[in-house]
Amino acid sequence: MFATEFEYKKANSVSEAIQLLSNDADAKLMAGGHSLIPLMKLRLARPGTVIDIGGIAELQGITANNGILRIGALTTHAQLAESPLVRDSARILWETAYGIGDPQVRNRGTIGGNVSHADPASDLPTVLVAMDAKFTIQGQGGITRRGSRTVAAADFFTGAFSTVLAENEILTAIEMPVLAANQHSEYAKMAHPATSYAVVGAAAVVTMDGNTCTVARVAVGGLTPSPVRGQSVEQALVGQELNAETIAAAANLIDNDLGSDIIGDIFASAEYRRAMAAIELKHAIFHATGLAHH
Repeated sequence: MFATEFEYKKANSVSEAIQLLSNDADAKLMAGGHSLIPLMKLRLARPGTVIDIGGIAELQGITANNGILRIGALTTHAQLAESPLVRDSARILWETAYGIGDPQVRNRGTIGGNVSHADPASDLPTVLVAMDAKFTIQGQGGITRRGSRTVAAADFFTGAFSTVLAENEILTAIEMPVLAANQHSEYAKMAHPATSYAVVGAAAVVTMDGNTCTVARVAVGGLTPSPVRGQSVEQALVGQELNAETIAAAANLIDNDLGSDIIGDIFASAEYRRAMAAIELKHAIFHATGLAHH
């Protein structure tokens, strides 16, 4: 199927893109195009105007300063996977980027486009929630008129294919703490064999003092409309010496955090996904702590 007719405009700056969005209520942004174009071809999206932001230089680049890793929204998955800075600062993100799609998808798809699309089966939202990432959003006017603002990853996703982004706002960058030497992280998932999308995915970041966990952040995705923090699991991990028994016991508590809105479809039932959440989370913590390896 072909997309309906639309007008194409190319923005050369963030401010120009925001102005174009503000002038046309039917306009949509396009970065790498891997989210918008398939929807347009299926006619699930019918924008009157497509605004190409793929060439805006201020939305690109990876830097680390004062313990914060900053990633421009137009950074591709391939750039994440090939970056020594990402590898050394946030290994969980570096490894996850390798598992997204295929080389063609990784070379065109962007981190900003991925998270703004907010597909429940996507890997990056779950990882960024576990990493305590912050999203920088730019809109028109001053702070009271939705100018520049920062939103925590856990608050950014509001449901399936839904975020806090307003019609005339653009995600410009993602920031997260650089992981210290005593912080260990991992993302594990049950992947759909044809697409590599997560049927169930789990991310874990644990801070260790010797063999004892002092801080934990975990999240699961793929089975709920948006990523879910596993606060019951985190509380059970803190203060514990992490071994097979304590990790398994804590991971089993994720069911307390999931709620009732579990996705069921042709790939897996809601009941199966719920049961697999604890298993994938256990795998993630095992791999993070070195008790098991891929």
